[in-house]
Amino acid sequence: MSRHVAIVTDSTAYLPQAALEHHRIASVPLTVVLGDRALEEGTELSARSLAEALRKRRSVTTSRPGPQVFAEVYRSIAREPGVEGIVSLHLSAELSGTYDAAVTAAREAPVPVRVVDTGMVAMALGFCALAAAEAAEAGGTLDETVAAARKRAEGTSAFFYVDTLEYLRRGGRIGAAQALLGSALAVKPLLELEDGRIGMLEKVRTASRAIARLEEIVAERAGGADVDVAVHHLSAADRADQLAQRLRDRLPGLGELHVSEVGAVIGAHTGPGLLGVVVSLRQVTELSTTGR
Repeated sequence: MSRHVAIVTDSTAYLPQAALEHHRIASVPLTVVLGDRALEEGTELSARSLAEALRKRRSVTTSRPGPQVFAEVYRSIAREPGVEGIVSLHLSAELSGTYDAAVTAAREAPVPVRVVDTGMVAMALGFCALAAAEAAEAGGTLDETVAAARKRAEGTSAFFYVDTLEYLRRGGRIGAAQALLGSALAVKPLLELEDGRIGMLEKVRTASRAIARLEEIVAERAGGADVDVAVHHLSAADRADQLAQRLRDRLPGLGELHVSEVGAVIGAHTGPGLLGVVVSLRQVTELSTTGR
């Protein structure tokens, strides 16, 4: 079946491969530089290898895709039968230059491209991409597809527990003063993605209390609403599975529940031991009846 609006996102959405294929969402990989090797996220570097490198304090940095990478993706999609436009959804521009690269490429694309800074990352971005894909599949226009993604973003929150703030400090994602304070007080930080930035939410004394508090925060945010949830981790599979089971038991409106290890780009900035939860209000796709 042909589609009029195609969806592009990036590898930090951490969408399951089956979802990418089912909705025909194109995912552009970010790059992780490990020592002197540049590797594409999701294809050339495993989470286990990343965690090992971080523990050994090897140099790990990340970089955005260049505009030429997006330009080729847009050209390729434009050649597909029936495609009249593209919606390109990306992680927060506060965290990466990926959005800027996509905007540059969109100017020369052979079909209209709407580039959206979702202000999100991980499955918070992934849920936006899925909402956009569902709107496009329902016959939505470019504007309606973008609106569906933005509406999903408005109802999505992301919370993170990290064992240490050191990795976020190294990557410039959190202030040195905050990182130093956290280390000096020996606290376990809970973080929140707000306005596209990672900020301190609470400081808790032990890991077990922090994870219990993370569960409480998610339950409070979800309330009794219909929500989809994603639990992310890096080298903390048991913690993630246990948290997911507890959330499954206590969220009455739970729809989809994804449990996955984050990729190298997010992992490089959070370090091993990361536990993150994305809670997203499920939306009903409502399109105008005026036609395309």
